[in-house]
Amino acid sequence: MVYLDNAATSFPKPDIVADAMSGFIKDIGVNAGRGAYRQALKADEMVWRTRSKLAKLFNINNPQRIIFAANVTEALNVALKGLIVNGDHIITTNMEHNAVWRPLKRLERERGIEVTAIPVSVSGEIDYQELERSIKASTRCIAMLHGSNVIGNLLPVKSVGAIARRHGVPLVVDAAQTAGCIPIDVADLGIDIFAFTGHKGLLGPMGTGGLYVGDNLDLEPFKDGGTGGDSILETMPDYLPDRFEAGTQNLPGIAGLGAAAEYLLEQGIENIREHERRLLAYAWEELSNVKGLILYGGHDKVAGVPVITFNIAKLPAEEVAYALDQAYGIMVRSGLHCAPQAHRTIGTERVGTVRVSFGYFNKEQDIRQLAAALNDISKRV
Repeated sequence: MVYLDNAATSFPKPDIVADAMSGFIKDIGVNAGRGAYRQALKADEMVWRTRSKLAKLFNINNPQRIIFAANVTEALNVALKGLIVNGDHIITTNMEHNAVWRPLKRLERERGIEVTAIPVSVSGEIDYQELERSIKASTRCIAMLHGSNVIGNLLPVKSVGAIARRHGVPLVVDAAQTAGCIPIDVADLGIDIFAFTGHKGLLGPMGTGGLYVGDNLDLEPFKDGGTGGDSILETMPDYLPDRFEAGTQNLPGIAGLGAAAEYLLEQGIENIREHERRLLAYAWEELSNVKGLILYGGHDKVAGVPVITFNIAKLPAEEVAYALDQAYGIMVRSGLHCAPQAHRTIGTERVGTVRVSFGYFNKEQDIRQLAAALNDISKRV
């Protein structure tokens, strides 16, 4: 079996991830922030270590500004619905995943906000003059992804961050596809709010993720409830992370995420990036030789995240994906990939595409098997 759907979730995970989760359940097993006995303090320590490792990965000075969430979707909902108020104007792009697009459309309906989507080319280029012209007094934030889960292009977050800072507008970044795959320095990139998921490039378990909120920003809490401290208050505390972490957290997941972050720090994000760049370049070379294959994007074949999307002429994407799985044991993704805006940009919103996405544990042999299978399918068509 060959797994090529790492943009959906990375597989396999490092062994230390499962070991950490199992170890927490068997050896600690109690709630964090709810008691002063030794086991509870061990749970507190584990949570703090995970925050600290994530802060080191993303060059965040204060780990307390990292809030745990169930995934990047929850993190973005916390950010957007906690920041945006009635009548605000939001700038985004035409490449967004539904994790950004759907919350904005709900806020458009319920809070009367205005949304401006700036066009992004398939190579990731943005018209900066148009972006600046779009900023106005009511602009609350710029919300954008870092790397496309459809065609893999990287968006120029640093350049957009510089424009946002010049105009005093916070920059909200969806790093679902880049966290763990690409070196990220939130300060250098000018990111004010940073949302990430644990189960993709970070190599952690499902049900984990987080949100970094910059020092000068305050959001309304997404949910209310117990925090273990300041229980006399009738409102959520005004300090982080407690303000946004109501209720019992996914502590086994956080333990696994901490182990994954430790693994990434040991391996080095630059080394992971270089391995995936080599795979991406090799895959473009191999797939470009498959007759009948229509490739999308890829203007710079090693600059983006390790994602390639394609179709085989006259054959529905779902049939290609089904054949790859059933006949060749190759797991890929087909459809719109929860990102119809991106598919409209590349002209595939009616048909979708087949997507392959590589991870740290893939090898060139996996790509050769994929290319051979696609050649076979294409000849049959």
